[in-house]
Amino acid sequence: MLKIEEIAAAINLLGKQLREHRLKTGLDNVRSVVEQIVNDSRLGFVLVAIAKNKRLVGIALGCAFLGIEHGVSSGWIEELYVLPEFRERGIGSLLIAEFIRIASGLDWRAIDLEIDSRHRRAACLYKRHGFAQLDRSRWSRRVKEAG
Repeated sequence: MLKIEEIAAAINLLGKQLREHRLKTGLDNVRSVVEQIVNDSRLGFVLVAIAKNKRLVGIALGCAFLGIEHGVSSGWIEELYVLPEFRERGIGSLLIAEFIRIASGLDWRAIDLEIDSRHRRAACLYKRHGFAQLDRSRWSRRVKEAG
């Protein structure tokens, strides 16, 4: 689990993911979400993978939600990221396995997520952990601009 003293490093890691995916989300938004989750475990949890030199090399951020489809509390893998130079070492798989273990302990009924439809490696990773692709497409609409 993410410790308060690791928040800055976690935000840096998530910022790298946003840049890699060409998303323009500001780091203030990232900081706000991470700090809210760290300060209120009802909102979710943040897992980190740490190298031997104490460097954060991977992160998984989960958000809790109530949904009719699953009937009770469930969760969403909001972000899962491993630094490129640490990929293909099982870190993502370990993060997912730990995410599932914690979600089960929280009595979440299900875990949902989204991936870029072109990201085949991610799809294979999630499939190995028992996730199944749904026959849906995700839509979004901004209600209010940040700030």
